[in-house]
Amino acid sequence: MMTAPSTSRPQLVYLVFGSETYHQEAVFSIASALAWLRETPDAALDIQVFSDNPQPYEKLPVHVRPLDEATRRRWNEPHGYHFRAKHVALRTVLEEFDTALLIDTDTFFHCSPLKLFERVQPGTLLCNDYYTHYGNNKENLLYTALSATLMERGLADDQMMLLNSGVIGLNRQDIQVLDRSIALIDELFPSAPGAYTLEEFCLSVAAYRTLEIKKCPDLIHHYWSRKQLFRAKVKAWAIKHAAQPTSPAALDDTRRVSAHLPRPPRSQRMLYKVITLALPQHLRQFIREVLYGCYEHPNEFDQACGPVWWEKALQNQQERLGTPVGQHLLEDWFTKPLVKMILGERCTAIHAHLLNTSSK
Repeated sequence: MMTAPSTSRPQLVYLVFGSETYHQEAVFSIASALAWLRETPDAALDIQVFSDNPQPYEKLPVHVRPLDEATRRRWNEPHGYHFRAKHVALRTVLEEFDTALLIDTDTFFHCSPLKLFERVQPGTLLCNDYYTHYGNNKENLLYTALSATLMERGLADDQMMLLNSGVIGLNRQDIQVLDRSIALIDELFPSAPGAYTLEEFCLSVAAYRTLEIKKCPDLIHHYWSRKQLFRAKVKAWAIKHAAQPTSPAALDDTRRVSAHLPRPPRSQRMLYKVITLALPQHLRQFIREVLYGCYEHPNEFDQACGPVWWEKALQNQQERLGTPVGQHLLEDWFTKPLVKMILGERCTAIHAHLLNTSSK
């Protein structure tokens, strides 16, 4: 753990609380940042972590800012909307430092984090991405519940871009955009209480027409999609390097946790399709998807994703059947001679894993 940050350096900020998974994600993201910082050895930045648990960060060069439950509750008031705390945390840092960038835990870097700060200039908001115009999905709750009010007040229109706030980077002189977004969250939450992405929507509204918007998906990977697969990679890295997360080997390994989806090559998938044709029709797609988790990847972190593929195969099968798959049905499937032959020696382990998964 490092001493208090320098006021003269850019601040990379994380907000982490809750289950071990989020702390593992944050530790890996920080290690990824440190790995790439080796590319810019003459540059410096500080890393701050707002957290309810300092222990995971004891071996990292970061400044931990304790975040107890009472403080977090206060940051989420008045409606208990937990993503409100993101804007409060970033605002807290910008009261003390000139430039700050808050990044979600489910991220890792493709370059030195200093490259992101090059895009954080006065008058600019850096976000992870912007992906569609507000008016492109008029069935969405954020549109049906809020568009009339926002348009009447001149705050938004159908052309407003919707932002992804996996990254929020600002200069201190633009701190008022966070004040506006926080005020909008507080005002609009009662009208759209089920809107999970209200926080980034309000940031979109607050920045609309007032700040230049820049994005950075070329500089980081934000694995909000297929999250369980990437979490399996990150967990494998965390287990391997728990003792020394900043060692050269650990930092080098962050680059082996890639952004690609760890599935078998096309030729292998075609082979799976052929060899499952002899199965009863209701089992073919299920066993094909199970086989995705059996492929022997040369990369150890891709290899760690096997059980996630098995779990996804079971989930998809349950959706196709329209009913939960219990112990007796799994027993019937995994004791079929042809299934046992196709899956080979892994059949028993897969069966046991899915039994455990389905019982939770």
